[in-house]
Parts: sequence; structure tokens; C-alpha cells
Amino acid sequence: HAAWDLHFLDRLEQTDIVGTMPMTATLRRITSLIRCSSGMLLTGVIVLSPLDPVGSHAEIYQYIGPNGTISLTNVPSDARYRKLDVESARFHALLSERELEPVIKRHSSQHQLHPALIRAVIKAESNFDPRAVSRAGAIGLMQLMPQTAVRLDVRDMFDPDENVGGGTKYLRQLLDRFHGNLPLALAAYNAGENIVDRYQALPPIDETRQYVRKVLRYYRTFLVRDGVITERPVSRHAPSTPAEAPGTSVEASR
Repeated sequence: HAAWDLHFLDRLEQTDIVGTMPMTATLRRITSLIRCSSGMLLTGVIVLSPLDPVGSHAEIYQYIGPNGTISLTNVPSDARYRKLDVESARFHALLSERELEPVIKRHSSQHQLHPALIRAVIKAESNFDPRAVSRAGAIGLMQLMPQTAVRLDVRDMFDPDENVGGGTKYLRQLLDRFHGNLPLALAAYNAGENIVDRYQALPPIDETRQYVRKVLRYYRTFLVRDGVITERPVSRHAPSTPAEAPGTSVEASR
């Protein structure tokens, strides 16, 4: 039967959904999940059947296309659509480190990374908010871009387990690519591996350099808290850059 198409607009000056569908509470929840912090919406399409109105118990399905386009519908016509639990608590509250710890430990162990490093990336990327969507369109706890998520076989970027699994796997790939150099791997996580390949060093991008410093600072804090290392006294002669922070795959690994 017939369905309305509501297109997401990815231009900053166009922030509202186009269409005639009434904005029900559930639809507001759905759109808020994928609304960027700047008010921008991710590129994609919602298809909703007028014969099956979106109510409080509607079932919504998500599909991420090969190019990273996200489609949502309540009338899935393709087996690749996956049910999205819009009522789940993971969409409505921050997750504590304690709640996430079993997920972090499992994936960090699988990819031979220290849990403190994954915690540090999550802290820097989303502050443990599984609903986080960046201005650029990165999603979830470890802020995966849709194209990267497709490459990592992550089907639901809002799912904490899938997102952390994908982000941890990606970070492991970057560490292997840059021969265990943690600052370079983190720079590639933030700015893209091609940019780091071009410079073969930390790229001259202020945002990326600040990101690397932030993650390394969180990493050291979590390592100290876990009793892995001891806090060194601060010396006025100590270097102010993160160059001396843990930077090898040995220290990043379990």
C-alpha cells in the first residue's frame, strides 16, 4: 500500500523534516536520535505507511546503505532492514562506565587493546552518550561514520555493543596500519587515515591534535585509576606536549 516519503536534509539551513506526516511523539523520538548536535539531519529517508500510523507501539526498522545512507521505515520491504528499539533505555540516558565495562572488556580483549584506551576514546568522542550524533554525522559511543560502520559490518550504530565493537575493531586496524604508533592511530581515527598517510606524522590540524592530547590524557587517567601505572609528580620542567604519553601497541594492548 501507499506510503509517504519524508526526506532528511543534510544542509544546515534546512533542519526540518519535509512532508505532511503529523509529528507524533514516537516520530519526534526517532528524528531526535539522528539529529546532529548542530540541528543538521543525516542524509537518509523515512518511509511511513499512512495505513499504519506511527504510535507509541510502532515498530521502526533501519537500513544503512553501501554509501552510508540511513533509511528508516515502519513497512520494511527488504530483509536487510533491522528493527530499531526506539523505546530502549539506551536511547534516553547516558550510560555509566560501570554499565559499559563488560562490553568494553569483551571487545578490548578480542582486539588485544587495553580497556582503559577504549574508555578514553568513548569519553573523548561521546562522553558515554549512545545517542550522540556529531555535526559531521558520526554516531554513537565511539562516533562511527556511517561509511565506516558499513565497512566494519556495524548494522545499528546506536547499539552500544555494536558501536563499541566496531570502534574497537577500527582502532585496532589503525594501530596495525601505523605500526603501533598510538598518537598516529588516534589522529587517523579523528581525521581519517588518508590524511595521516599523507603527512606520516600528526597532521597540522588543531582539532585533531587537541583530540589526540585529550584521548591520551584520559587514557593515562584511566590507567592510573586501574592501578596499571602510578601518577608521576608534575615537574615544571616536564614536557607540555603528549609526545611522551603511551604511544606503542604494547602499551595500548592488554
